[in-house]
Amino acid sequence: MKRSDYKSFDDLPLMLSVQELSVVLGVSRTSAYELTKGKGFPSVKVRGRIAIPKEQFIKWIATQAEKGAGR
Repeated sequence: MKRSDYKSFDDLPLMLSVQELSVVLGVSRTSAYELTKGKGFPSVKVRGRIAIPKEQFIKWIATQAEKGAGR
């Protein structure tokens, strides 16, 4: 796993690849693929590749953080 060079959401590309997702979240590529298959995770298939829209990913992160705040 590679260390993320992204310092803020502004640094993210418009559409993230699964590899970029794994780097941003600090998880394996396999875990990132599994995440994209989960209900409610924002991903689209583009010509056989999975892409994650940046703005929807940011909203998903915020939702996950809110859910985790109640622990």
